[in-house]
Amino acid sequence: MEYVKLGRTGLDISKLTLGCMTFGAPEKGLNRWTLTEADSRPLIRKAIELGFNCFDTANTYSEGSSEEILGRTLKEFARRDEIVIATKVHHAMHTGPNAAGLSRKTIMTEIDNSLRRLGVDYVDLYQIHRWDPITPAEETMEALHDVVKAGKALYIGACTMRTWQFAKYVFTARRHGWTSFVSMQNHYNLMYREEEREMIPFCADQGMAYLPWSPLARGRLTRPPEQGSTRQETDPVGKNLYGAAQAADTKVAEKVGLLAAARGVPRAQIALAWVLRNPAVTSPIIGASKPQHLEDAMAALALTLTDDEVRMLQEAYVPHVVVGIR
Repeated sequence: MEYVKLGRTGLDISKLTLGCMTFGAPEKGLNRWTLTEADSRPLIRKAIELGFNCFDTANTYSEGSSEEILGRTLKEFARRDEIVIATKVHHAMHTGPNAAGLSRKTIMTEIDNSLRRLGVDYVDLYQIHRWDPITPAEETMEALHDVVKAGKALYIGACTMRTWQFAKYVFTARRHGWTSFVSMQNHYNLMYREEEREMIPFCADQGMAYLPWSPLARGRLTRPPEQGSTRQETDPVGKNLYGAAQAADTKVAEKVGLLAAARGVPRAQIALAWVLRNPAVTSPIIGASKPQHLEDAMAALALTLTDDEVRMLQEAYVPHVVVGIR
């Protein structure tokens, strides 16, 4: 495993981050394709053995059971001082008032709930899961600043929003001398490259770590277009992300298949190697439901694509409607 700094911080994180949405009680939340604790633990342990030290989850994943499974497993197989735990706040955790968003009350409530579920005294990276159009940026950023000053989080980051929204938070914090974001986690892969227009250049200019999620397009870049999966058929978020440009996306997937066949490697390695080739990318967040997924991700670190191969992979791409962002 290779290790890199988290933006301009002194924190070392693995060049690959393990996304933990896959781990969670299937009966909780919207996702029925998640893995039970018994099935999740071997994968988390294998990731640790391979050198992963960065693990990304969220309070809302499987109604908090993802955090619980991750926390118990890390405590058994890893040293806390070597592990980087990232979690998120924004989405609703109950049906009453103050259930969601980025108010001071919600942030202060949910950081304590996440720490309890994870079984830790602090998280390394606390991220806002989306933009909150209702709560003033000043309230959100001051609350996050207080979370850091209370020792409940070491750094703060953001996830999935427009560049102007991210910039508003960043410059609000700087204007007041509050803790500012060190990272952005946005949707980015061969099938969805809209972040190359503004967000990725902004992060590079500001020294922000860029942690792309879904680098394999929720598995669509790992298999022939006609071959589906249980998750693909039952995942409403995935259908929203990739339902509008299927014809163009199919051509991209076919290019990945052609290059994978020519190289004699799985498609996943090609698609992830393309993401890793971008110098602005810090640590792609990969999901894993099988040991092979982790092995392919590790192999992608050593796979170098030529300029001609990159051009071939990119030539079928067409501009997409921005999705997944408010």
